[in-house]
Amino acid sequence: SVTIGDPLMLYKHHSLLRSSAVGNFKTLVRNVTTDPGMLVYLNGNQNTNTAPDENYGRELQELFTLGKENNPNYTEDDVKAAAKVLTGWRTDEATTTSAMVAAKHDTSSKQFSSFFSSTVIAGGTGDAELDALLDMIFNKKAAVSQFIVKKIYRWFCYYTIDATAQANVIDPLAQLFQDSNWEIKPVLDALLKSEHFFDALNRGCFIKSPLDLAVNLCREFGVIFPDAAADYAGAYNMWEFLRAASAISNQNFADPPNVSGWPSYYQPPQFYELWINSDTLPKRNQLTDILVYYGYTRGSSNIKIDPIAFAQKLSNPGDPNALIADSLAILYRVPVSDTSKATIKTTILLSGQTSDYYWTNAWNAYIANPTDSMAFQTVYMRLRDLYRYFMNLAEYQLA
Repeated sequence: SVTIGDPLMLYKHHSLLRSSAVGNFKTLVRNVTTDPGMLVYLNGNQNTNTAPDENYGRELQELFTLGKENNPNYTEDDVKAAAKVLTGWRTDEATTTSAMVAAKHDTSSKQFSSFFSSTVIAGGTGDAELDALLDMIFNKKAAVSQFIVKKIYRWFCYYTIDATAQANVIDPLAQLFQDSNWEIKPVLDALLKSEHFFDALNRGCFIKSPLDLAVNLCREFGVIFPDAAADYAGAYNMWEFLRAASAISNQNFADPPNVSGWPSYYQPPQFYELWINSDTLPKRNQLTDILVYYGYTRGSSNIKIDPIAFAQKLSNPGDPNALIADSLAILYRVPVSDTSKATIKTTILLSGQTSDYYWTNAWNAYIANPTDSMAFQTVYMRLRDLYRYFMNLAEYQLA
């Protein structure tokens, strides 16, 4: 966002990604290539026939379509040739659009390596050469399909791809991707409906990103935000609090560290484990503690977890066993042992007592007279401590 420096360009780029997320991947790549925001971000709008800029030509192959893992692979000369193909695209900040400036385009023929079957893209118009470049890249069907399918798999299933997953999931999906003429939806449909996707080993195997943590906890607990239509400033301030909390945990919204994105999504061997360290874990816990204990207030606006309102939506909050089970079904992605549940119940909900009615009586007393401050405080403090404890356990960090 800082590099692009234009809110409309940034909005248009995000809208392109969202509208194309389950569409045709080849079409998406073409549209991203000429997207005004991307032209600014990777210097495409400075790429000219007198001084070709290799930035986007490199990332088009290395990050967006082919990856680094193929052998033999594209060469530095392929990057230079692609840069020449892409010369001449320019942005118009006044209209937030892009167009080809013919006088800035390199019209010479571009020679590619044996990796691309020694293809020559004849000099011509910028649009025609771009189409030829993408046709050449996507003719590397196995390389492109394997690269993208692995990215999808690592996002939705698990970051480790063993030989079994490669043979039974990746290879068939990659073939499906090719056979579907690069349509993304059939691949997602097959993966998300597969038995493999629902395998217990693939549950709770990611660490939540800082943004996932911040946004999800507000959704899980039904945190009420100011109405943006009536109080835009108040709503914005609350959103900004979550953005800032995410940023200090190493994920600043709309501002990835580089064109590769956040390392936790792509950097082997740790991948998502990179979100957690001795600095970020206390900050993540601080966010949940603030929201369940005090809330965040700025001006006249406030957001806060309401533990009683959350409990009241459960099936049987007067039963401490059902309350804990129902709460964990919403908050956790992994099971908790019965022994742990019993210990949590006794320690927090029963305040050290042994009989379930110690909680049931307290809950019923509050329901019978919710304006009774003592009855309210008894229930409120136990629920507050219960949910704070749940969010401070390691299990809550898993997605």
